Amino acid sequence: MFRAIQCRLALWYVGVTALLLLVFATGFFLYVRGTLIERVDDTLSHVVEVVSRALVIETGTAEVIDWQKSLGSDPLTSAALEDDHIDLEGFDPNRQLAWSTFAEPLNLPLHLSRTPETVPMGGDRWLRQMTVALVVGDRLLGYLRVSHPWFEVTQPSQALLWDLLLGATVALILVSISGWFLARLAIAPLQESYAYLKQFTADASHELRNPVALIQTNVQVALATADPATQQQQLQVIERLSRRLSRLVDDLLFLARQESGMVPLNPQPCHLDALLLAVVEEQEPLMQQKAMELCLNIADPPVTVPDQQAYFVWGNPDHLSRLLTNIVNNAVQYTLEGGTIHITLDQQGKYYRVVIADNGRGIPASELPRLFDRFYRLQGTALPGTGLGLAIAQSIVQAHRGQIQVESEVGQGTKFTILLPTPAKDRQG
Repeated sequence: MFRAIQCRLALWYVGVTALLLLVFATGFFLYVRGTLIERVDDTLSHVVEVVSRALVIETGTAEVIDWQKSLGSDPLTSAALEDDHIDLEGFDPNRQLAWSTFAEPLNLPLHLSRTPETVPMGGDRWLRQMTVALVVGDRLLGYLRVSHPWFEVTQPSQALLWDLLLGATVALILVSISGWFLARLAIAPLQESYAYLKQFTADASHELRNPVALIQTNVQVALATADPATQQQQLQVIERLSRRLSRLVDDLLFLARQESGMVPLNPQPCHLDALLLAVVEEQEPLMQQKAMELCLNIADPPVTVPDQQAYFVWGNPDHLSRLLTNIVNNAVQYTLEGGTIHITLDQQGKYYRVVIADNGRGIPASELPRLFDRFYRLQGTALPGTGLGLAIAQSIVQAHRGQIQVESEVGQGTKFTILLPTPAKDRQG
């Protein structure tokens, strides 16, 4: 599938580039050819004007033009005409050829034209010609035909055409190669997203299948027995599984909306220390059940920050509370009874820093890279949860342009560090 997409992208890229090259090459060719023709026509017009004026003046009151005396005797004029590849023909009033610079007569009919025109000489030879009548008053002295070889237009045009074809071919080959690699780069995120979607779908299906199967089993047991006590027990199990399933669906929807950008962040002014205190208060009953010790330290803000602006952030308070709850709750769950949790809040330059450390069993170094993956659970754990808590925490931190880091050592405990940007005016250093 992706190879076909890559081929189509590359073909589109090459096709569009080929079309642009064709338009450019055609325009450039026509421009150069038009410039060459214009140059030849200007030369013809200039020669006709100069020579015809000289002939009229030289002839004066004579009845006929002495072509040889007027044009053939001037070596400078002959050399200039040869340099410009110009040939002249003089005709008497009866349109009979009287004088020519051509080695052999052209045998072309005389056709008056005040504008240059292209005429064939036979074979593949062509001339660009201009013919004018020489008139003094009402007296016709003859005709002047000026010719210029057309190969001075066709040869450079053909050379330019071959150069453009060669250049366009080489360019298309290079574009084809680069287009293939660019198409591969373009679909790389798509392949990654597709692989991620497949993995996510497989994980979600696995996590959803288990509670659904248990609910069905308990429903069947409840329907198969007439004992009210047994039915009541099965209904309680169903209710508990339904809550778990509902929590899992909520977490999945939250992650999907966060990553798709469907739901805006809607930042509001809030105080991070107040949110942290509220989360700690919510987790205290659990800590007391496990006889755990909590060490909470909220550092004084910098002296340049007023008290009412201490730990002030722009963010979504619900999301930030969920972030802190997930991390603190993980610390409580994975710390043994009688353990200690240290929570610190301070400001480090451009960031507020929240450190949540426990002295629990720790996390193996091999599992740390996958800790924030969806549905990832530590090996050998039997604690309740969906495996989405840390993925949600990371998503919230990234949405607030912050960072989350984890350090852990087996048997020593785990430390999570959350960095959230401070308002610009409160940044120090």
